[in-house]
Amino acid sequence: MKGAFYTGEYRNVFKELGYKEDDINKKLEDAYKTIFYGLEGERFYHEVGDDMAYFEDTGNFDARSEGMSYGMMMCVQYDWKKEFDRLWKFSKTYMWMEDGVNSGYFAWSVQPDGSKNAYGPAPDGEEFFAMALLFASNRWGDGEGIYNYSKEARAILHECVHKGEDGTLGEPMWEPSNKLIKFVPNCDFTDPSYHLPHFYELYALWANEEDRKFWKEAANASRKYLHVACHPVTGLAPEYAHYDGRPITNDNRDRYYSDAYRVAANIGTDYAWFAADEYQRDIADNIQSFFCDTVKGKNDRVYMIDGTIIEEKALHPVAIIATNAQASLAANDTKYMRECVELFWNTPLRKGGRRYYDNCLYLFALLALSGNYRIWN
Repeated sequence: MKGAFYTGEYRNVFKELGYKEDDINKKLEDAYKTIFYGLEGERFYHEVGDDMAYFEDTGNFDARSEGMSYGMMMCVQYDWKKEFDRLWKFSKTYMWMEDGVNSGYFAWSVQPDGSKNAYGPAPDGEEFFAMALLFASNRWGDGEGIYNYSKEARAILHECVHKGEDGTLGEPMWEPSNKLIKFVPNCDFTDPSYHLPHFYELYALWANEEDRKFWKEAANASRKYLHVACHPVTGLAPEYAHYDGRPITNDNRDRYYSDAYRVAANIGTDYAWFAADEYQRDIADNIQSFFCDTVKGKNDRVYMIDGTIIEEKALHPVAIIATNAQASLAANDTKYMRECVELFWNTPLRKGGRRYYDNCLYLFALLALSGNYRIWN
């Protein structure tokens, strides 16, 4: 099997399972309208002045580099340039750090008025910013200043690889010795859900020429890393892990919890785009089997990665449902695939204070499973 990068064809899993195209398109359209322009208690896209906007983390009442970059990716996938530019201008104006040890990176959290809550970055923001900007350049063309999308993306990626070289301040976001993304620049461990080899394959085409070999190696390294970070029976990954895949045990970060849900989605998308690692199919099958069989009826709890159930309700249960469904893009087992996709289809967008994270992953799953999460080149 070849991925969509080579064929130009994107699977519509919903259609494969018998859903009508009009219903699929309406479901996607309604999700976009709700998240961006819905009622006050539903949306979390907020416009600021004439030319800026932010995504609010509705559980923490801030704007995060994660969410801002997610919003930009959603917009470029849906051809919403105005909203993309608003989010990007807010990010560059208030989150980007011009000086200090983290210059060239983005503050991971700011207030809705733009004041910084922290001066440290979170690498999942940088990697989504860079990919969304590269797609914007390819889809819409480069503009002037901060809207020279490809130039901005390459500058971000340069910092991620080279920061701290030649005695300058700061540290890179990828560990040079093993090409694995760090949890934060000044640490020596990683977050399995940050590993996006399908992005790194594209950085290897469009980043600065001197870094393209690095990004190709990073894609290979991340795929191999997920073999050891994901449990061999359940497929579950911890929130944080050492570079050899062993879970970080501090602060309960060895559990399958909020961050970790994204691993299932990332594996599905990487396989859909590149089909470079057949073991991803086994991981996807293991995850879906675990939720459809092993813990059926208790699939909204917290778990150890070996499958031990912790009698604590998950903070983001809709995110579990969405990412399990997105894993279908890599899955072999059609029985569990159908069950996961049907559960997702029948699950509405989350409402209430914690809706931001769940609904971000919900919309990405809708895009991916409908064949609309695409490489723009």
